[in-house]
Amino acid sequence: MTDTSPTGILVDSNVLLDLFTNDPVWATWSEARLAEAFEAGQVLINPIVYAEISVAFGRIETLEATLPPQLGREDVPWEAAFLAGKCFVECRRRGGTRRSPLPDFYIGAHAAVTRRALLTRDANRYRTLLPTLALITP
Repeated sequence: MTDTSPTGILVDSNVLLDLFTNDPVWATWSEARLAEAFEAGQVLINPIVYAEISVAFGRIETLEATLPPQLGREDVPWEAAFLAGKCFVECRRRGGTRRSPLPDFYIGAHAAVTRRALLTRDANRYRTLLPTLALITP
């Protein structure tokens, strides 16, 4: 029997941006879920999440000093890039108008191919295009 349980948690940029910007609606939820994720085990971001959260900072040193020290980093696997492309094609087939794969496809596909849960507030696209992905959402 193949083990399909998640192997850690990938954090979406919206959760981290909630904390960094002290979002009045979502900061409390995001902080609590991130704390639970750290208690549960390995928690990671990838370069795409890093790029998305960098917009809240003027300097890389400030971003680096703000990131939780226990937050790991992992490159996007090639298999995830392939799956992101397939999600993009399916999204276009369903009427989407984007001309290139969205960062969300790469983030979701990364979590899916590494069997990680995804901590995010933006579940709709993930549920539709990656229905087997384990999600931690409001």
